[in-house]
Amino acid sequence: MERILPDRIYLDHAATTPMIAAARDAVAHGMAHWANPSSPHAEGRSARAALEAARRAIASAYGWRGETLLTSGASESLAIALGRTTMPRRVITAVDHDAVLRAAGDAAVAPVSRAGIIDLAALATLLAGRPALVCVQWANSETGVRQPIAAVAEVVHAAGAWLLVDAAQMPASPELAEVADLIALSAHKRGGPPGVGALLVRDLAMLQPSGGQERGYRPGTENLPGAMGYAAALAEAEPDHALLRAKLDDAILRSGGEVVGADSPRHPAIGSYRLRGSACSSGSMKPSHVLAAMGWDEAAGREVIRVSFGRATTDAEVDAFIAAWRQMARTSRRLA
Repeated sequence: MERILPDRIYLDHAATTPMIAAARDAVAHGMAHWANPSSPHAEGRSARAALEAARRAIASAYGWRGETLLTSGASESLAIALGRTTMPRRVITAVDHDAVLRAAGDAAVAPVSRAGIIDLAALATLLAGRPALVCVQWANSETGVRQPIAAVAEVVHAAGAWLLVDAAQMPASPELAEVADLIALSAHKRGGPPGVGALLVRDLAMLQPSGGQERGYRPGTENLPGAMGYAAALAEAEPDHALLRAKLDDAILRSGGEVVGADSPRHPAIGSYRLRGSACSSGSMKPSHVLAAMGWDEAAGREVIRVSFGRATTDAEVDAFIAAWRQMARTSRRLA
């Protein structure tokens, strides 16, 4: 007998969000008309034209006038930028994504405040007289805390350094084009297909080439269906979830919970919450380096859960989550 599962509510869109219909259609179109974009025959030239159109659309969504390298996602984009920078040093922040920590090697680490905001004075000290590539995650993937990217760029550029922005979590925003030198992007966070992303580069002389495709900076046959799907996803505007998240913040606080980074600017679709006396974090056994950098001890960090919204998230789903949270809070208080 087939087991009927109850309806589930998906509130983990910061991890990945469903592909939108336009992206699925674009991927299907790319697969139906597939050829190697590097081939000289007519089919290859047609595929190349479609690939370059997708590349231009991705760049246009960010108001980008430099180079656009298509990659397998933000993790590879970050690895290329950090691993092949022509700068002699690298500086990251204590709250960067794990992909940055893996790729950055012996990079210097800029601290953050308890609110999760980078210490600009400490960053300036790290850069004094020592040019570097500085990597900053614009909106933190765990807490949603947003860095003051224009102020960060001012410090970075004053020191003769370059700014690499991890913008995987953020909707397409032309404001980055005014301050960033490199930008790492991911399609599956924006309603596009998995396995494709981009690295926007102000000047290719900032990177050491490796040969192969993508202007000689990435080997392998180009992912035409993925690029087309990514471009289609960026063409559809994303809703502003600020009111939904404010509603959830308020309910959490009224239930005795704690909002991580409550006093900082935050991504409107990402909230991180603590329920004392619970063990409501994810199944990962690894303590959060982000919360640790913000001054949280390991025990408190394990009582934190991230909630993130997507295009299809509704008021009713947030209400259901609030009801479940309140039930957990009552249970925690009884056990305490």
